[in-house]
Amino acid sequence: MKDTVILSIETSCDETAAAVVVNGRKVVSNIVYSQIDIHKKFGGVVPEVASRNHVEKISQVVDEALEKAEMTFEDIDGIAVTYGPGLVGALLVGVSYAKSLAYTLDKPLIPVNHIEGHICANFISNPELEPPFIAMVVSGGHTHIVHVKDYGVYEVLGKTRDDAAGEAFDKVARSLGLGYPGGPMIDKLAQIGNKHAIDFPRVFLEKESLDFSFSGIKSAVLNYLNQQNQKNLPIVQEDVAASFQQAVVEVIATKVIAAAEMLSLNKIVLAGGVAANSGLRNEFKKQLEGKSITFSYPPIQLCTDNAAMIGSAGYYDYLSCHFADLSLNAVSNLKLGQKLYVNHN
Repeated sequence: MKDTVILSIETSCDETAAAVVVNGRKVVSNIVYSQIDIHKKFGGVVPEVASRNHVEKISQVVDEALEKAEMTFEDIDGIAVTYGPGLVGALLVGVSYAKSLAYTLDKPLIPVNHIEGHICANFISNPELEPPFIAMVVSGGHTHIVHVKDYGVYEVLGKTRDDAAGEAFDKVARSLGLGYPGGPMIDKLAQIGNKHAIDFPRVFLEKESLDFSFSGIKSAVLNYLNQQNQKNLPIVQEDVAASFQQAVVEVIATKVIAAAEMLSLNKIVLAGGVAANSGLRNEFKKQLEGKSITFSYPPIQLCTDNAAMIGSAGYYDYLSCHFADLSLNAVSNLKLGQKLYVNHN
């Protein structure tokens, strides 16, 4: 059977990325140009700056991905691109570039949901993985418990009602003066702190609810810091980081495991930038001890935004002939499971 080669492009936020993926699970090349150092001085991603840098780098990144794969455009079977969710200006750079390639080369254009890409990163790192399973998508913009029923078939079982988990991490990091990006800095500090030092609230919401709320714990951390300052009491940053992180990961792991048990599923995977968090991984391992549920997650380079995961998702869309025409546009608030601008050929 002939291999299917997908060239994939990802520009949803502040990484310009391109990859060549074979049969959805073999990554031949995965090039990521990160803008972290550019946005660090602003304390967060500036959309206009991100878009401008994507324009400057996208051709170079795509050429590098093909060069590393030792392939040409003629070797490609389809072109996959993130069209949402994300920053609309950043998305438009990737979508426009992918459309021009697809038109010029007469190759299928495959529109990919960014959240779906994060889930599919697990197919790359765990080649034996097959649906159905539970995926916990946790990042700066999303906190979803997803029932992956089949390839490309998803049901969102629970999501955040306010802040995403990664957003809460970034805001707490900022309040501690840790800078940007905050998540990895909180995790690093937490590893040397006492996670039982401060009793921050665990918000589980209504009984049996699989939704999340992180605005309360964010406020609790800010209130604690203000009270310590007003009383001229010391603030032990590593203890604040560890206690905050523990409160968040306990709630996430508890709800995700409950979802798996409710549906009698024996596989859980992590996806998204916060899937790289060591405290979250360790909490899942701790709570899953003695349970017959397998737990897996991608390596760090596949947790953060990258094009390899888009190539994996794009491969399964290619098999289903989920192609777009040149009317494809960026959809900043695209929901998981939505199939917009798609022709079923």
